[in-house]
Amino acid sequence: MAVRVMIDRLLTERGMSVGDFAARVGITPANVAVLKNGRARAIRFSTLDAICRVLGCQPGDILVWDED
Repeated sequence: MAVRVMIDRLLTERGMSVGDFAARVGITPANVAVLKNGRARAIRFSTLDAICRVLGCQPGDILVWDED
């Protein structure tokens, strides 16, 4: 089982930089990199909520499950 984080695609579609995104969500650019690279082991619902608000999307647009 693999859960992928699709933040890169959404940032590109919205023309948003990692730095701007991080500042608006309230996390560090380093933590954005952890999410983008699939190294995150967990995400808080409050952070997921902030990400969805900033990107104008649903959680299912960010997190995608792929069968191994």
